Amino acid sequence: MIEKIPDLPGNALGFTAKGTVTASDYESVIIPAVEELFSHQSKIRILYHLGEDFMGFEAAAIWDDTKLVLKHFTGWERMAVVSDIEWIRTAIKFFGLGIPGHVRVFHNSELAEATQWISE
Repeated sequence: MIEKIPDLPGNALGFTAKGTVTASDYESVIIPAVEELFSHQSKIRILYHLGEDFMGFEAAAIWDDTKLVLKHFTGWERMAVVSDIEWIRTAIKFFGLGIPGHVRVFHNSELAEATQWISE
């Protein structure tokens, strides 16, 4: 399940993942929100929180995420991923090197810091 994080600046979106994230979550929540923001902004910022309630991704959700990142490859100004799951932290650090924008990984205890960084 995906929930939007409220009260971010107009050039930023935030999402919290709980349980297992499905392709339906991407197609009904994340993709429409991202496409709507890109219709008004050439560069956007994303905060993605994978907290203690997060259980994992369906393969189709990972594919939807990959397609979305590639579709707007040069449009990501900042990405903050908040998670204590080591394989996710490592993967984001590795793949983040190939994304033109700034990518940072934060621990769950640093959610406020990640929100501030996205909002600067």
